[in-house]
Amino acid sequence: MNAPSGPILRDIHLPPPPGWWPPAPGWWMVAAMAIGLGIFALYKLHKLRKRRRHERAVLRELDVCIEANRHDSAGLAAALSHFLRRLSLRDAHAAAFAGERWLEYLDARGGGEDFRHGIGRVLIDAPFRARADYDTDGLVALVRRFTRNALAAGAAHA
Repeated sequence: MNAPSGPILRDIHLPPPPGWWPPAPGWWMVAAMAIGLGIFALYKLHKLRKRRRHERAVLRELDVCIEANRHDSAGLAAALSHFLRRLSLRDAHAAAFAGERWLEYLDARGGGEDFRHGIGRVLIDAPFRARADYDTDGLVALVRRFTRNALAAGAAHA
């Protein structure tokens, strides 16, 4: 037989299949977005837990004020008035309010007129009386409602 006179040709060689590392640029972007989303979710969860912990502490403080003065109506009015002032410390100008202006502020924040024209009026003079006769359960309910509204409004601004 005749020997081939030219170069010996080989068959086509395919490249090896791509490895899993390093990933394609699209996978890097997906990973970065997943990490960023995870960090954002953890941040939001942290803020939510911190806010709820604060809300529970405020409501616990309210319960302590109520229980400590349950049988002393004048002391209860004074304790609730102090509690409302501490709750309103975010508004620096509110600390200086007294009398009707204080009740107007509470009504504006509480969304009603129960402080100026309802049971909340006792906060003006009941703490200074030796014996105060008023609806203690009504005042406690009003302060609880105000507290929940104030906490919800604070959460909306956060």
